[in-house]
Amino acid sequence: MSGRRHNSPQTPESGAPRRASVAVRSTIFNVLFYVNLIVLMVGGLPSVLMGRGPATFMAKTWARTSLWLLQAICGTKVEFRGLDLMPAGGLVVAPKHQSMLETFALVLAVDNFSYVHKRELTWIPLFGWYLWAVDQISINRSSGSTALNHVTNGVAAFLKLDRRVLIFPEGTRRAVGARPAYKYGVTHLYTTLNARVVPVALNTGLFWPRRSFLRNPGTAIIEFLPVIEPGLPKEEFSDRLEEAVESGTRRLVEESLRLDPALGALIQTDNYDSGLTAQRSA
Repeated sequence: MSGRRHNSPQTPESGAPRRASVAVRSTIFNVLFYVNLIVLMVGGLPSVLMGRGPATFMAKTWARTSLWLLQAICGTKVEFRGLDLMPAGGLVVAPKHQSMLETFALVLAVDNFSYVHKRELTWIPLFGWYLWAVDQISINRSSGSTALNHVTNGVAAFLKLDRRVLIFPEGTRRAVGARPAYKYGVTHLYTTLNARVVPVALNTGLFWPRRSFLRNPGTAIIEFLPVIEPGLPKEEFSDRLEEAVESGTRRLVEESLRLDPALGALIQTDNYDSGLTAQRSA
């Protein structure tokens, strides 16, 4: 990739003025993001007692208003691709996990969703009540095989209800360009339950980096990839899932770097992805 910096309508500023602008806009957004969350959680409390439907409506309202604030204040858009590739009925959705952004953006793209999430989230005042109301699968990640059995039984029940079960294959957020660390969970669900799995690639970590308050302008892309149908041996499925998600993510990251090379500063240089690392230094 050329070392020449490209001009982009999405990122007209550069250098110190851009960094200052991003910091100010990010601070304003973060304050309004949490104010919006608290107002909606308090105002929507009756929905917790009304069942999954009303509570899900509140979750989608939070996601929709948060994305509006993100675009209006920070100039950060979210684009969904490949929605037509997601078949009807129950299935497992397996996204790359780079950012908090996809955790709430995906509820707008995945109908009849249920998340597999760490149980600590249910301990958050008010927020945990909504997780209970929308009927998710909460797990204790330190309980090993017990947690896996709990997830398997929960997902099996949800698939019979035609739920789309969202589970991050790596279990936690990974920096852009970091070496993948896929867990066994999705492979276990695929082979044990004969579940269809939809891989999801994304580049959200460039725009809402983990462990950072900054929100960079541009277009974050979340792309649904072709479904992996049941029947593959577990090793072949595991390889296919990782290859689909990682190659798709790499392609989306490169797409954004072509528009805004400054985003390359967010790529982790651990020698895992030499192509992305080269673009970072360009």
